Amino acid sequence: MLEFADRVILVTGASGGLGCAVTKAFLDVGATVAGVFRSGAPPVSHERFFSIHADLAVPEEAASAVERASSQAGRLDALIHLVGGFAGGQPVAGTDDATWKRMLDLNLNSAFYIMRAALPVLVAAGRGRIVAVGSKTAVEPVAKLSAYGVSKAGLVALVRTIALELRGTGVTANAVLPSVIDTPANRSADPAADFSRWVAPESIAGLILWLASDAAADVNGAVIPIYGVG
Repeated sequence: MLEFADRVILVTGASGGLGCAVTKAFLDVGATVAGVFRSGAPPVSHERFFSIHADLAVPEEAASAVERASSQAGRLDALIHLVGGFAGGQPVAGTDDATWKRMLDLNLNSAFYIMRAALPVLVAAGRGRIVAVGSKTAVEPVAKLSAYGVSKAGLVALVRTIALELRGTGVTANAVLPSVIDTPANRSADPAADFSRWVAPESIAGLILWLASDAAADVNGAVIPIYGVG
């Protein structure tokens, strides 16, 4: 069993369907979790969980989230970035400015701001992990999903660039690319789908847990598909 006692994990998007599963996975192995989300109630009530409200598309709020997590817990061992969103359905010629900007803010800019803020803390400690959740669309574009696909492809490029810059620091950066995740929100959006072919949040959480562990010290710059059976 992976051991995370005394480790502090910053999880963004902690209140989402995937975020709840990832938060639980880290708490179950002894970690302290700082969960970041924009609004609403905390996803869990636990003595080793504390919540941080922040809009990570705002640079100052992203920086504040990292500072609060590291100062309140006394350290920071990993950043697990789950924030993201989906919009699309129009070809490039019909994609409006609001959709384009929203996808870049949710899926790329938020990642850049939170990773930029966390990197100095992790590098100064001489060890740490960054794991970002992207999408299959990042490497397999889909027609009429230009804003979404470009933002997710940018996230992959960001993670791989950071991994190159982190060589020799003891810190690693990797990305996980699921297909459709079996969450209540996705079921509601596509009620006729065969949910058994979607990826379980717990499966993704298990992969993230391993990537954040000491066992994955030699994995850096990986882009790992987790597509389910669909």
